[in-house]
Amino acid sequence: MALGIPAFPFTFVVHVLGIAGIIMVLVWNIHFRGGLAWESSNKNLIFNIHPVLMLIGLIIIGGEAIISYKSLPFSKEVKKLIHLILHAIALILGIVGICAAFKNHNESGIANLYSLHSWLGIGVIVLYGIQWIFGFVIFFYPGGTPGIRRESLPWHVLFGLLVYVLAVGTASLGFLEKLTFLESSGIAKYGSEAFLVNFTALVAILFGAFVVLSAISEGPASPQDDYAPI
Repeated sequence: MALGIPAFPFTFVVHVLGIAGIIMVLVWNIHFRGGLAWESSNKNLIFNIHPVLMLIGLIIIGGEAIISYKSLPFSKEVKKLIHLILHAIALILGIVGICAAFKNHNESGIANLYSLHSWLGIGVIVLYGIQWIFGFVIFFYPGGTPGIRRESLPWHVLFGLLVYVLAVGTASLGFLEKLTFLESSGIAKYGSEAFLVNFTALVAILFGAFVVLSAISEGPASPQDDYAPI
């Protein structure tokens, strides 16, 4: 499952877009939305944690975890450990980000799980967790037999990419939903904040696209560049 072209140019673009996405989502939620807080009388500050952690965690760190095999010149065992740890960080940040949304809704008297974005979000985090547990058990500890690993790998890669694409789509819906609420509350439809939110969503989509391109391209050779031992 490879394009037959080097992944390096794509991984370079991923890193650049990732940095841009982190800066943009922080500027939006700190400069325009007033900052971040887990406890506050201003419940909007609690919600602001949600888009920040979902984008930085599930999308950006999760994307970096996916391309770690193609962007790092280490042995397969080292890359496997990095892949596992980055996905664990992404999953934890995603869970905390979802908890922040629930906390904001509960303390503000807003109903939970009423939108397509929220339904998909719960589905994504559950599938992400299942994918991580499967990868840990089969490829890390206790580990399956070489035959099971070899047969499982293509499905693990395919399912991981599908979950990731779904996560990017869900994030895009989240940006749209939040911006719609903000515009209904009075922010200018052609104002700087609206443009920033839309461009942040575009960066997230482009980031996801280049993650997928990186994942299906040829990575650097490593001392253990075969799948039999993993």
